[in-house]
Amino acid sequence: MTPPEERIVRIEVNGRPTSALVEPRTLLCDYIRNHVGLTGTNVGCEHGVCGACTVRIDGDIARSCITFAAQVDGGKVETVESIAPSTDELHPIQRAFEAEHGLQCGFCTPGFLITTQALLERNPDPSETEIREFLSGNICRCTGYVGIVNAVKRAARDLRDRGT
Repeated sequence: MTPPEERIVRIEVNGRPTSALVEPRTLLCDYIRNHVGLTGTNVGCEHGVCGACTVRIDGDIARSCITFAAQVDGGKVETVESIAPSTDELHPIQRAFEAEHGLQCGFCTPGFLITTQALLERNPDPSETEIREFLSGNICRCTGYVGIVNAVKRAARDLRDRGT
């Protein structure tokens, strides 16, 4: 059997155009990590269950471990590296996770940060129930979620106070 034919995939990642010759079965997480060189997106379960690989595709959150890079050809992807305004400054969401102990080992954190960003853009003042429901697709094996939920509440408050 002959291997699948490679093709060029062009994806804007964090506002920067990228392209690579990939096999059709190349996963988006592998494209991001291996072809673009951004390693913030973690791969946990490889089944789309844990949420560690969460990115935004054309503004919507998605699991990069179950999305083929070819499916996103011509699209825009945002990874956890896009959240901070600069390499010297944390985003209020990142600061809130740090302050509220919303991370422990940090493996799931990129997915939670991306998911939190999407939630707060849709709803700048979510209730605890809304936070828990929106984050329910992300699994953390370390924190017990109290710090994570508190971090989202704090980030929402901080962003509202900033007017963003």
